Amino acid sequence: MTTETNAVEKLLAVPGQRSDGRKSVGKRRGAEGGVLNVFSHGMLIVWALMVGMPLLWVLWSSFKSSGDILTTPWSLPGKLHVENWVNAWDKANIGKMFLNTLIVVGGSVTGTMVLGSMAGYVLARFTFPGNRVIYYLFVAGMSFPVFMLVIPLFFVMRDFPGIPLLATYQGLIAVYIAYSLPFTVFFMTSFFRTLPTSVAEAAMIDGASHARTFFQVMLPMAKPGLISIGIFNFLGQWNQYLLPMVLNQDEDKYVLTQGLANIALQQGYEGDWGGLMAGMMIAMLPVLLVYFIFQRQVQAGLTAGAIK
Repeated sequence: MTTETNAVEKLLAVPGQRSDGRKSVGKRRGAEGGVLNVFSHGMLIVWALMVGMPLLWVLWSSFKSSGDILTTPWSLPGKLHVENWVNAWDKANIGKMFLNTLIVVGGSVTGTMVLGSMAGYVLARFTFPGNRVIYYLFVAGMSFPVFMLVIPLFFVMRDFPGIPLLATYQGLIAVYIAYSLPFTVFFMTSFFRTLPTSVAEAAMIDGASHARTFFQVMLPMAKPGLISIGIFNFLGQWNQYLLPMVLNQDEDKYVLTQGLANIALQQGYEGDWGGLMAGMMIAMLPVLLVYFIFQRQVQAGLTAGAIK
């Protein structure tokens, strides 16, 4: 009788012990998750301060006089010097450089998106000899540092037969497209692979050509990916400094990065630092505005391929 009682007590005790063990494990995991959340949020706050504080400093410095920037750089402006923005736009030719940048970046982003999406669609949807070789050549193109290509590009553009490319809009646009195309093709190839093939097959059955299927059926379906990679290309090409510095020596065609660097070099210790800060803010505003408007589309495009 005692043996049976002990056995029953053990059987009754096991669920309780297991329950207690599960509760303790759950509590321990919850504590670990809480510590991880605190750490991750702390790192995000630190990162936000590292990125946001310089931006805010440039913003309030653009409304200060040059003397205030040099003597009290961390103080808020006592008086708003709006003339800094006028001087930057007119006297420092930021307006002309802004227009040059719009021409170059507008043409290069458009060309990159058209060529990159077409190449990505073909590589993702069609099987032909050399398909993988071409794809991996584009992937390999992302591994070349731009510093290795600057000198060869300079001589190719200078000696290009028939068409002058050095220090021209079309030359800079062509270089930007070539520079951005590998990553665009890589991204769009992966994105087109996530889209359903049944829609394209139905369009082909209805008599649509390959070109019509691409432009009227598949390209609209790839809109999230196009917006995401388009913004990345816009940011990279808008902030490009090395390529225009080497390949664009005509001051009338300077882009913003060239102009701001040239103004900073000419400032010395007696320059218009308030105007320089205002010029930097003018250069940053389009980038911030584009990302603010399309941030949801960027996030949707980056996560669209995660669920198929």
